[in-house]
Amino acid sequence: MNPLNWLGDEDNAEPPAELIELQGEIPVTTLWSTSVGEGADEQRVKLAPAVFEGRVYVANRQGAVKALDAATGRVVWGIETELEISGGPGVGDGLVLVGTSNAELLAFDAETGSEKWRTRVSSEVLSLPTAAQGTVVVHTIDGKIFGLDAGDGSQTWIYDRSIPVLTLHGSSSPIISGNTVICGFSSGKLAALDLTTGELLWEVSITAPSGRSELERMVDIDGDPLIREGVIYVSTYQGDIAAVSEDTGVVLWRRKLSSYTGLGADWRQLYITDADDYVWAIDPGNGSALWKNKKMHARMLSAPAVLGEYILVGDFEGYLHWLAQEDGRLLGRIRVGDAPITTTPLVVDGIAYIYGDGGEMAAITVAAIN
Repeated sequence: MNPLNWLGDEDNAEPPAELIELQGEIPVTTLWSTSVGEGADEQRVKLAPAVFEGRVYVANRQGAVKALDAATGRVVWGIETELEISGGPGVGDGLVLVGTSNAELLAFDAETGSEKWRTRVSSEVLSLPTAAQGTVVVHTIDGKIFGLDAGDGSQTWIYDRSIPVLTLHGSSSPIISGNTVICGFSSGKLAALDLTTGELLWEVSITAPSGRSELERMVDIDGDPLIREGVIYVSTYQGDIAAVSEDTGVVLWRRKLSSYTGLGADWRQLYITDADDYVWAIDPGNGSALWKNKKMHARMLSAPAVLGEYILVGDFEGYLHWLAQEDGRLLGRIRVGDAPITTTPLVVDGIAYIYGDGGEMAAITVAAIN
């Protein structure tokens, strides 16, 4: 759904593209499926599975946090926080991290699920927290990034970035690369911070706001940055997609393309869902378009993920669409559940973990992956 439609009459929204009949079948195998409560509970929150050392960590809006066996889907441990979880889980430094709508961040032992600490931050967490080298990092909806001690949750640093009057309801998740934190902001800026001290290393505008109204000037970075071989790829809403040097913050290229979902990539191409729900393949070297699929217009697609030779995107009716890597043609679809799939499919070791907004969780693979 285009965020501009969130502010107007729902009847004025463009109708979604009808599903066309597809020939042939993708050799899909569902390894397991389960339910994680009511999922996002029809709220625009950022809940996504995290996979680490043979476990899938997942949370729902009603406060449940679970660790599942990645091979079987069996529950290893589960806890009920009775809080409105709005961001997470993130995994790092032996911790499972979730943020709440009530401006709290909670840390649990990844092995046992026991609560290690909880701390208050400045506002709602609508990003995925992360941790490395003894520091927990979280981005809050008011534009602040907190660096917290992984041992007890105490604040070690804070970076405060002012936000525009009108923004999308979401936040880009911070990414830790070495000793650097990379994060996008609702102002259209991308910043790199020192993980230990929070010192600003560089900051660059991906897109400068333009237009007369606050609505026209929205250039949020809501999708998470993607880092490949020293280059950061990032997209903005009503703005540009860009490639930025990780070391210097120099923009290597940019092109006009509006997106609020984020990017996927394989060894040769970038993939992105734009604000019209067209799926693109982009040359990572210069930003040129390699192909574009327009057949799922207005179907509220997730960001793309790569599984072998296929590109995967979820839609508002719970379908997972399979596109050809080389030209973007539609090859097949399966239905994971009735609720939308707005969370980007997570692919780890040839398995796609799909989390629907209604709490459906499935692990899917294909018979042969090139």
